[in-house]
Amino acid sequence: MPQTASSYWDIFCTVVDNYGDIGVTWRLARQLSNEYRLPVRLWVDDLASFRRLCPQLDPALAMQNIDNVLIGHWNAAFPADWQPGHVVIEAFACELPASVQHTMQHMAKPPVWLNLEYLTAESWIDGCHGLSSRQQHLTKYFFFPGFSEKSGGLLCENNLFAARDHWQQQPGHRQQLCADRGLRPPQDNELFVSLFIYENEVLPTLLECWQHSAVPVRCLVPAGRALNSLQGVLPDEVCQAGGCWQQGALTLEILPMTDQAGYDQLLWSCDFNIVRGEDSFLRAQWAARPFLWHIYPQEDEAHLEKLQAFTERYCRSMSPELAAAVRTLFMSFNQAHRAELKQSWFTLQAHWQEWQKQAQQWPQTALAGGNLASQLVQFAEKQLKCSA
Repeated sequence: MPQTASSYWDIFCTVVDNYGDIGVTWRLARQLSNEYRLPVRLWVDDLASFRRLCPQLDPALAMQNIDNVLIGHWNAAFPADWQPGHVVIEAFACELPASVQHTMQHMAKPPVWLNLEYLTAESWIDGCHGLSSRQQHLTKYFFFPGFSEKSGGLLCENNLFAARDHWQQQPGHRQQLCADRGLRPPQDNELFVSLFIYENEVLPTLLECWQHSAVPVRCLVPAGRALNSLQGVLPDEVCQAGGCWQQGALTLEILPMTDQAGYDQLLWSCDFNIVRGEDSFLRAQWAARPFLWHIYPQEDEAHLEKLQAFTERYCRSMSPELAAAVRTLFMSFNQAHRAELKQSWFTLQAHWQEWQKQAQQWPQTALAGGNLASQLVQFAEKQLKCSA
């Protein structure tokens, strides 16, 4: 049955070069539509880049329906007569089109306007989550995803953990992953590692550790910016999808970029995941495996405060020895401290079983603030009732 314009949830997103913004909003749009039965329109400025996460997308179409989400091309000529739905989400301060803001200003009953902020574990968001800002005749609310009970919660589909457990409990899940991607069959006792990061000058130090590992290490690298840090280390012909390089105990294979479901399966199949940004950072936690976060660098090293806030929360239930080694690993990888990185990696081998156990328990601990989609729905419904 066709939806009326007023019943929609409209989500606006600009695609940046690292795909994190569109990765988060695409997951959120699908969850709101498929789990909460809400009509959702996702407005995206760069459909060609979005297609790398959603291969069935046709960049030539102005509007298309994929996985029960209406995807619209947000361009400079946004329709002046377009009517927003009763909830408008401005993802990550992407700035709504002027025509949309003008329309909202003149509506008798304007929509609930939300700015979905970036995820952080910092405590200051507890006092800012849900605050409002008056924009002429409109009110914009700031919605902060987070790990605390006072935050907006974390993006996590209701069936995700069941799907993860089903995959990980299959004895042949690694064989299936390798077969599906044309990789070499896994060896016995092989440590599987996924690597999806920005450029990082200490990455060769980790590769050196793995080359001298007591067990075989398989490093699977989705094609992307990480390869820029391996030029000069790997032969040029290896640094592309399908490339393979073996040195000592390490086998490194380059994968083509995959859709989100395929990336989740990669994380679920690995023993250790090195991830970046926000979307893959959170998906690595839901994989219930030890992981390392390459946080997006910011000016004046502001990102290190965010990193410290997360590691403080993440390491809270660990033994002092494991917690110290994990903190050092995270900080040294993000600060390019080679000696500390190498030492923390070898120290962690003695505490690996404890880290695995903690990683399996962490997803439930992390969800103290609840589910982001559910929190958004409840918040929006409350504001709609207040304005009725």
